[in-house]
Amino acid sequence: MHNGCTFCASAILARMDDPHQLATYLHAWNLAEPQLLDHTATSSLYTVSHGGETCVLKLLNAQETDEQRGALALHLFQGNGAVRLLRADAHAQLLEYAAGAELVTLVESGADAEATCIIAEVITRLHAVPQPLAMSGLMPLDRWFAALFRQAATDKKAGIASIYVRGAARATQLFADSHEQRILHGDIHHRNIRNSARGWLAFDPKGLVGERAYECANTLCNPVIPQLVHNEQRLLSTATILADRLTLDRSRILAWTYAYACLNASWWLANDSVQAVKFVDWSLAIAQRIEPHLD
Repeated sequence: MHNGCTFCASAILARMDDPHQLATYLHAWNLAEPQLLDHTATSSLYTVSHGGETCVLKLLNAQETDEQRGALALHLFQGNGAVRLLRADAHAQLLEYAAGAELVTLVESGADAEATCIIAEVITRLHAVPQPLAMSGLMPLDRWFAALFRQAATDKKAGIASIYVRGAARATQLFADSHEQRILHGDIHHRNIRNSARGWLAFDPKGLVGERAYECANTLCNPVIPQLVHNEQRLLSTATILADRLTLDRSRILAWTYAYACLNASWWLANDSVQAVKFVDWSLAIAQRIEPHLD
């Protein structure tokens, strides 16, 4: 596998139905032996052979913007703490394949604190890359919180003193005093980190830019195991490990996690499905356990 990255901001190939699109990229990028890994909401994933190495080919759905930002973030991370982006255009990405187990397997075996330490190491590597002066193409963190601010405005107009109003107020305070700006993965959790020949690597970044402490928020809200994530002591101890390992203020990690949990709930409010209601309740339960510990 080569270490370089060919990152193209514009498409070089037309968007087509999946079988034709797959065949076109196999030919254009000199790939072989495609094996379907998964279909997700944003893409279709295949393992492919490239230059004698197994890689991942990600074929994007039409109009998928998160994945475009994610590709830019991987390009900027240059393999430091993340899988390498080997090639990309507007419709597909060729990625290093992290063939090992997901980090969540450590948690499931009882090594939750060890998994948190590994996440801190991954974040340290991600945030150590050179920070470009211009970060166009990445999403500023305050824009990422737009859904929470909209819900808070709606509740305030209706005279409802909701947790969304309090969460938005906390986020506003954090943005007003924001510091240590970094390229952010934006979705660091136990299922987005896998083991590899190069150690533990993150994948599927959101491509954000904002305060370094925000990177910890998803970790505190994961994995989706109620006895862990909804355990108040576990929330505090995980925040302490991350604060110590990353030399961050624990109070800001907790504040960002509180604001993020409110944001995550707000994303699901427009969906009235049973599953969406569960996600709202899940996220708000985290926020409610953190709220008493905010400064």
